[in-house]
Amino acid sequence: MIWQPEFTDKTLSRKPGAVQAVMLMCDATGLSQRRACRLTGLSLSTCRYEAHRPAADAHLSGRITELALERRRFGYRRIWQLLRREGLHVNHKRVYRLYHLSGLGVKRRRRRKGLATERLPLLRPAAPNLTWSMDFVMDALSTGRRIKCLTCVDDFTKECLTVTVAFGISGVQVTRILDSIALFRGYPATIRTDQGPEFTCRALDQWAFEHGVELRLIQPGKPTQNGFIESFNGRFRDECLNEHWFSDIVHARKIINDWRQDYNECRPHSTLNYPTPSEFAAGWRKGHSENEDSDVTN
Repeated sequence: MIWQPEFTDKTLSRKPGAVQAVMLMCDATGLSQRRACRLTGLSLSTCRYEAHRPAADAHLSGRITELALERRRFGYRRIWQLLRREGLHVNHKRVYRLYHLSGLGVKRRRRRKGLATERLPLLRPAAPNLTWSMDFVMDALSTGRRIKCLTCVDDFTKECLTVTVAFGISGVQVTRILDSIALFRGYPATIRTDQGPEFTCRALDQWAFEHGVELRLIQPGKPTQNGFIESFNGRFRDECLNEHWFSDIVHARKIINDWRQDYNECRPHSTLNYPTPSEFAAGWRKGHSENEDSDVTN
């Protein structure tokens, strides 16, 4: 009885699978490569061909691996953008191929399934400082003590304006944090938050009235109405909180502040077509000032 391995059409339709099948037949039965190729319908020259990758691929693959290890939650698209920033003009398909040939990949974290409710699109403002989004993110130190992170982003530029870390943050402290942000960029027209006690307290309401800021509270149990900050919080947890173990609050503040700076100045943002938030904001200000100068000249 002649041994015949079980090969599917899908296996033999691809060169790597077909070559593997031929090698398996040769090892198991002692057949020659020529005979095994004839039985599987594979060309002998195809079986014996070995692809020789150029040295440039080896260098690029090494750099891709280095970036993937440095930024474990970055997929191939963001790594491709980082390579372009380094002056490597490479096609994204080539990066994708080398990324997967190196066995790299970002493991998707499980998400809880929500209710099948209607989700209205959240409109992005047309300029900076029109709308800020604000929320809290909870985490814990290695001792088990809980810490609270106040996050705030500009919905237009996607800049992270603050990630304030403390054991507790009251409504009065929220107003002080907002005042410190406004020293550098002015007050926003609107701030969008949920209905947490820190955001519905009298102190924040009085502060908003005094500075002409509209407080826009989303409906309870509908975080998608504050989708911009929820998206940021997801990246913050995925790329920072889940990747570090904080020994104390000083350590947590340093790591989180370093991540915030990297997010604003180094991390390509897909919503902005891959400039960083700081680059996008600077480009908008430059274009806006040039338009104003041309209007004055005309």
